[in-house]
Amino acid sequence: MSRVMVVGMADCRLSGEPGDVLVTYALGSCIAVTAHDPVSRVGGMLHFMLPESAIDAEKARQNPWMFADTAIPLLFHNLCALGAARRRLVVCAAGGAQVMDDRGLFNIGKRNALALRKLLWKSGVMLHDEDLGGTESRSVRLEIGSGRCWLRTAGFAERALCVEGVRGGR
Repeated sequence: MSRVMVVGMADCRLSGEPGDVLVTYALGSCIAVTAHDPVSRVGGMLHFMLPESAIDAEKARQNPWMFADTAIPLLFHNLCALGAARRRLVVCAAGGAQVMDDRGLFNIGKRNALALRKLLWKSGVMLHDEDLGGTESRSVRLEIGSGRCWLRTAGFAERALCVEGVRGGR
């Protein structure tokens, strides 16, 4: 049975069901991280908002998916609990745009992308493909059965972001 699971802002969804599709919409400065194990066919999608939980420890306790530094390790931990192996994870990311900050005062998108790279490096996990930065809104879709990740940028056709560990769509 096929089902679409929407990943909201500051949210995460995991699945081991081949027919499931995880999707998130309208990424601005937020970043979507997809991770899929092609052997166990377990995958997940995270939609985090901010780089560091230190800005609001109480919010981080209430919702660890909001911050990169609490969400990314938790995503990997939960995927491994479902049978994924960290060394096999195919990880893609999209988002981190500069929106509603024309003068670049806050640079949330850039700070999110930097936090993502730092946390992946510390976790020993490779980023297989990305579409980060710019000023466009993005939506991302992950097919659990195939591991294919799809990206739609506002005003453009959907394209492959990451297909079974191979850089896609460029």
